[in-house]
Amino acid sequence: MEELNTKTSAEAAVAAAAVANAEDSVQYIVIRLGDEQYGIDINYIDNIVRVPNMTRVPKVQPYILGVINLRGEVVPVMSIRIRMGLEATEITKATRIIILKMEQYGTIGVIVDEVKEVVTLTPDKIEKATYGNANENFISGIGKCDSGENSLISLLDLNAVFGETVF
Repeated sequence: MEELNTKTSAEAAVAAAAVANAEDSVQYIVIRLGDEQYGIDINYIDNIVRVPNMTRVPKVQPYILGVINLRGEVVPVMSIRIRMGLEATEITKATRIIILKMEQYGTIGVIVDEVKEVVTLTPDKIEKATYGNANENFISGIGKCDSGENSLISLLDLNAVFGETVF
């Protein structure tokens, strides 16, 4: 009977560790910008839409592409590519706008080349980014996932991406 209790206690400890690990895990939506994969914390994502007609807005930063009407709400759309200093690209069938709800900035749309998948990362699968100038670094960490050849995902720090953004 004592052996049975030990086994049950061990199983309970494993189950408790799995629950604690699941509580600490974070889901990221994996996007493609050029040849690189990036992750956006799914807690910020409100919607993902195809690229509708955009209305240009004069005298804004070059990375602000315009505004869209999303179910009666005017949403500014920015290019993460241009904001990060990458070259602009053409809009294709795979291009999407991710609608983000940010506490400090409100609703913002970001245009991405492709939305790929959702991954769940535990803290032990995330390496903190500690390189470069903190003001110019849009990456909060590197996620390691088990999804094939491109198993590294640069995790975007949305506060750094949207910091100093003027809409």
